[in-house]
Amino acid sequence: MTKSGLKLGFIGLGIMGSPMAGHLLKAGHMLFVNTRGKVPEELAQSGATICTTAQGVAQRADIIFLMLPDTPDVELVLFGADGVASGLSAGKTVVDCSSIDPLATKTFAQKIKALGCDYLDAPVSGGEVGAKAASLTIMVGGEQPAFDRIKPLFELMGKNVTLVGGAGDGQVCKVANQIIVALNIAAVGEALVFASKAGADPAKVREALMGGFAASRILEVHGERMIKRTFAPGFRIALHQKDLNLALQSARALGVALPQTANAAQLMQSCAALGHGQADHSALVLALENMAQHPVAPGA
Repeated sequence: MTKSGLKLGFIGLGIMGSPMAGHLLKAGHMLFVNTRGKVPEELAQSGATICTTAQGVAQRADIIFLMLPDTPDVELVLFGADGVASGLSAGKTVVDCSSIDPLATKTFAQKIKALGCDYLDAPVSGGEVGAKAASLTIMVGGEQPAFDRIKPLFELMGKNVTLVGGAGDGQVCKVANQIIVALNIAAVGEALVFASKAGADPAKVREALMGGFAASRILEVHGERMIKRTFAPGFRIALHQKDLNLALQSARALGVALPQTANAAQLMQSCAALGHGQADHSALVLALENMAQHPVAPGA
């Protein structure tokens, strides 16, 4: 499949979408793209065909990937004027890699299937680093035959690709992922603020903890960011806020209490209020530092 020169579409060429699209193009596929801003020069020079509308992408491509910020963005691109739905013909496949509302996703899938097309929700985890390295975790919701057809393309962008269940279940899995990540960032932030305020070297504390049961990918990567004060976005606080809001909205609908998720959401809200909404989500530590009136480490 990866050598057959498939006609692929990609809509949404942001921090993660651009490298994801690049992997598909490098594998020898035809790529038709559309994005809100300017198409990255690297994609244009590598042979991607720029389309002026999402409809144009859907008309030309057989498989259309979306990588957009939020639920309203996906709905507009799919069903708005000159949207994907208006360019589809029976037998095509829409793959939404955005992280959006699971309930809305079920509705979107029904509408696309009514047009005779397949729909997979396939949110990803791994941030900009994972997108560039083609090591994303991809959580897929949809039907097995469609998943089996698209899996070789997923494997060009990620290393851990799982069909979780039916339509919307990929989004449910991503929300669960974002809960775990947020709580781990908060835990690492609290531990490092505590250690630093107590007079210990946070870098040495992190090094010691990486050899024990508290070791985690968050402690390794984001703990280092907190110490080195490197908060350039791999995944922005504003986007993680959106994901935690999805978690809390869904939990309310389900009658489930998520107290620690609510707390993490408030810490991110505090960061946004301090002007850090576009910083990496590891910058959640800034809210904890503000309350402690003590930084983990001096500014770089």
